Amino acid sequence: MYKIDVLIQGFPGKSVCHGGLGWSTVALLRGEGRVILMDTGSFGMRRHLGEQLKKQGVAAGEVTDVVLSHAHYDHSVNFTLFPNARVYIGKVELDWAQKQPPGFNPLPELYVRELVNYPKLTLLEDGQQEFVPGMSAHITPGHTPGSLVYSLKNGATNVVFTGDAAKNRAELLSMSADMTYDASISLKSFETIWALWREVPGSLLIPGHDLSMLIGKDGRPEYVGKRGAAILGWFGETIEETTEINLCCDPPQRVFSSLTA
Repeated sequence: MYKIDVLIQGFPGKSVCHGGLGWSTVALLRGEGRVILMDTGSFGMRRHLGEQLKKQGVAAGEVTDVVLSHAHYDHSVNFTLFPNARVYIGKVELDWAQKQPPGFNPLPELYVRELVNYPKLTLLEDGQQEFVPGMSAHITPGHTPGSLVYSLKNGATNVVFTGDAAKNRAELLSMSADMTYDASISLKSFETIWALWREVPGSLLIPGHDLSMLIGKDGRPEYVGKRGAAILGWFGETIEETTEINLCCDPPQRVFSSLTA
């Protein structure tokens, strides 16, 4: 069995005025002689990722495997921080990604180029089993052509890591996706995800941009844990005075001084 810790909680939202928000989920798995990261977050998440790994007593050089759901910047770019890790990504995904010219999209072309030539790269096929102990890969296109969902047999239950094939609870319930190149293809991928999730009762689903979830008695996703998301703004006249804007609906925003908080 693996011990699973969500290092960074994904956020189910996007920026209105400043492009991609990119707050994605990063999970840590330890067991079977492995230290595994499921996705790596964006460049802007590096400091927090390092702090979270330190809290878990894990050094970057101890990570043995990095498993990427897809090639977008907010899930993939930090693979470079783990020098001893084998990196896994879908063959269809990387074939597609390396053919894309630079564009106004979330694909980090320079990191893709680095990944193509990475000496510890393993490309995964749809349905591939046991590339790490207990884990299988399942292609779920729509968000990108080669997005992979991973199913992990972990004792009596399974854990399903969806990346952005199912970013949040709203997508799972509505069976429709924001940011898809084909809604009908995404619909089939949602059906695959639900089938994997229902395969073993009590299975956990960890999405790309939301809290972890279990299937409730009514068959609907129920959150596990409590959401945490906020930003600080300097709207006053000193750097000590900041405004916290809570992104979890409550409590309301408050103003405080960092010198006394």
